[in-house]
Amino acid sequence: MSGKVITVAQHKGGAGKTTLSAQLAAGFDHDGARVLIIDVDPQGSLTEWHKVRSQTLGRKNKITLFQTQGWKMMRELPRMQREFDIILVDTPPHAESESSIAIRLADLVVVPVQPSPLDVWACAPTLKLILQEKRALMLVMNRVPPKSKLNGAIMEKLEAMNVQVSRQSLGNRIAYAGSIMQGLGVMEYDPRSSASDEIREFLKEIKKHKAFKSASQAA
Repeated sequence: MSGKVITVAQHKGGAGKTTLSAQLAAGFDHDGARVLIIDVDPQGSLTEWHKVRSQTLGRKNKITLFQTQGWKMMRELPRMQREFDIILVDTPPHAESESSIAIRLADLVVVPVQPSPLDVWACAPTLKLILQEKRALMLVMNRVPPKSKLNGAIMEKLEAMNVQVSRQSLGNRIAYAGSIMQGLGVMEYDPRSSASDEIREFLKEIKKHKAFKSASQAA
């Protein structure tokens, strides 16, 4: 069965795309899926995370890395979908050509949005591109401060955009950064943490999405 492609996209820099890509990759791997991560961001942060992961876990690291440009990914993707259950693509900010290719090839596009009006406004170009390509879309609130009155207001604005918003938000938690420093996901780094619970619930939402109902290992 063909592997499912999740593209993590957001034109605004600093939205947490790479951290989210790494957490999802580690989460799917933890659940037994064959996971490939594709780094098309020239900064190569996801590639660095994978290097640290290989140092931390050695042969126990089952996640495969492919660092490339978008046009090369188009050529290689059919083969990769035969070999992997989940393919996670980390895209660069402010690079429409690379992002558009990654979005076009996705079964689901995940867009992290931080809870501020500026971030909500800044995600408009990304949403426009996803809708133009007619791809499945899920917004997720990221780096959410606890007990902020702004959280509800931002959620209302996102829902007013008439796009799907994840019920599970991701908090502004030290465990996310701590796990990344060791090349891990929070489910490996601190399984009993609130951050681990958040990723676990967000993964459940992704797996229940209509774009993933035909997935085997990821189901």
